[in-house]
Formats: sequence, C-alpha cells, structure tokens
Amino acid sequence: MSEDAKIWARLAGLTPARIGLGRTGSGLPTREVLRFGLAHAQARDAVHTPMDADVVTADIEALGLPTLRVASQAADRAAYLRRPDQGRALAPEDRDALERATGDSVDLAIVVADGLSARAVHEGAAGFLAAFKPHAERAGWSLAPVVVASQARVALGDAVGAALKARAVAVLVGERPGLSSPDSLGIYLTFGPRIGRSDAERNCISNVRPAGLSHALAAFKLDWLLSQAFSRGLTGVSLKDESEAALAGSDVAPALPKA
Repeated sequence: MSEDAKIWARLAGLTPARIGLGRTGSGLPTREVLRFGLAHAQARDAVHTPMDADVVTADIEALGLPTLRVASQAADRAAYLRRPDQGRALAPEDRDALERATGDSVDLAIVVADGLSARAVHEGAAGFLAAFKPHAERAGWSLAPVVVASQARVALGDAVGAALKARAVAVLVGERPGLSSPDSLGIYLTFGPRIGRSDAERNCISNVRPAGLSHALAAFKLDWLLSQAFSRGLTGVSLKDESEAALAGSDVAPALPKA
C-alpha cells in the first residue's frame, strides 16, 4: 500500500463520511457503488417506515414512566411528508384529551415523535430516557406522562407542552437521515412552550446514536440545558450549550473516542 493510500485509510477509519473511496478506471469501485446504494435504501426506509407506537410505548412504560398517545393532523405518511404544517398541529381530539388529562403544572413534558426516522425512535428513545431519568430525579423535576406522537414534527411539542401546562418541553424526534446516519435521534428543548414558537427559541442536541452522541452524554447535556433554561427563563439562540465545561470530574464518557 502506498503512503498516500495509508493516509487515506487512516482518515477513513476516523469518520463514516465517504472519503478515500478509490477508483476503478474513471468510476468508483463496485463495492463503493453497492455501499452507496445500501445507504440510500436505508435512508429511504427510515423516512417511509411507520413507527410502531405500541412497541415504543411498551419500552417507555417498562422504565416506570407513564405514557399518553397522540397524533398530528397528518392522516398518513404521505400527508406527513407533503404537508409539514399538518405534522406540526395536534389532531383536535387529542388536544382535547390532553387538556382533560392535565392536572397541576409540571416542570417538563417529554414528547417522543417519529419525525423522519422511526428507526431512530425504535432504537434510541427508551435508551435515552433510561439515561435521563436519574438526572430528572436528582434535580427533583416533575414530569408529565411521556407523550408518544405519530406523524409528528418538532413543533408539535409546543402544543403538547402548552396543553400539559409544562414549563418546558423536550421533543425526542427521528432526524432526517443522511447516507451514514439513518438512526439519528434529535432532542429539541423549548422553554415556555406555546403554539407559534420558532426554531430560534429551541436548543437542539443532535446525532444521538451509537456512532454519534451517547445516551449518557446526551442526557447530561439535556440536564445542563434544562437547568440553565429554568434559571434564565429561555432557550434558543440566547442559550449556548456550554455543558462541556461541566464534564470535568463527571463520570460521563466523552462524545467521541479519541483518535
């Protein structure tokens, strides 16, 4: 192997990005064409495969967390993909049901939403909640029942949080899959949820998956952001994630392995 090839091989071992693929004549090697086709198929499957809400609900309740089920106004997956506005709005009957189920105000409402990757929710939502639950218990935060939302986008959390009288809402959602990350879970935190909040008023913890941000580190970050949100009364562009400084002396693993 040439020295250049060794350098590219070492760099390729540090990232899932498609670098140093080599070539056969004027094209890519067959193995890389096949790998690309597989990744594209996995991304399409992540977008179109429906969430099994029964399985997701059972996994969450196994952690000792009560749940509620809602849906957006998108009637099916096709409508969800073509009408983002419908995915951001609660079905009227579910909004009424949440309001009937609401008691006293709570510190945090958690919404688990299929988003653009049900796979990410199936594989990551319960694991993240298991990691975050001890943080909430240590902080003494009151939690609403976890809301499992179908055909849902991030902004649906605003309506859910408002209906549940929550000081803040955290939406766990399947992120738009890339060609190396069909299983990426995003966590969007909004202080003072209400319909009409903009994305600039949210903080996002992205790329939560085995090859990205661990559940333990993502839970640590949400704990830090939520504490700051309650202290300062805001989230979004005015709240910068400076949680890395708080990692010193903690038992949380680093975000990525060292090269």
